Amino acid sequence: PLVESGGGVVEPGGSLELACTATRSIVGVVMGWYRQAPGKQREFVARISRSGQADYGDFVKGRFTIDRSNAARTVTLQMGNLQPQDTAVYYCYADFAMGGAADAWGQGTQVTVSE
Repeated sequence: PLVESGGGVVEPGGSLELACTATRSIVGVVMGWYRQAPGKQREFVARISRSGQADYGDFVKGRFTIDRSNAARTVTLQMGNLQPQDTAVYYCYADFAMGGAADAWGQGTQVTVSE
């Protein structure tokens, strides 16, 4: 399983860092983040490959950075210049089976951007 941390409430323009820690090795595992806002579909946020290559959703526009530490079994998502439309539950995922699809999910962490 995956355990997320780091959500919270922040003012517009602020920053937050989310962390996702696995209970097993993440060597060679693609990991990433999705988010879901109330009444909206789940949206891709970011993904990091086994080699560290990162991909982001179009809305990110350079504001977020995903990183990984295989030694710590952790993937982080550094989010900056947060806006109210970034308010959502953020979910970490992993492709442990390396089949090209997520097969493990975290419980979700709430990010709220508000004055």
